[in-house]
Amino acid sequence: SIKAIESSSKEDDTMWLTYWVVYGVFCIAESFSDLFLYWFPFYYAGKCLFLVWCMAPVPWNGSQVIYHSIIRPCFLKHHEAVDNVISDISTKA
Repeated sequence: SIKAIESSSKEDDTMWLTYWVVYGVFCIAESFSDLFLYWFPFYYAGKCLFLVWCMAPVPWNGSQVIYHSIIRPCFLKHHEAVDNVISDISTKA
């Protein structure tokens, strides 16, 4: 999905791809922290509001903000290493 977002062809639905990337990162982070977070009052209401903000049809929605400020810089910093690992695995397979 990140490769499709960063591609020069914008025919794909970039808004929803961005949402799914942010949602995937959120689910991974939540799987580690859910043991502690569910004890907080209104955690599930806050989680629901966060996901609604990420899906909101406005230019400043959560998925755009989080993707461009956190995920994209991290991806651009490490994408060559990830591509090398994937190509090494595919040649070994």
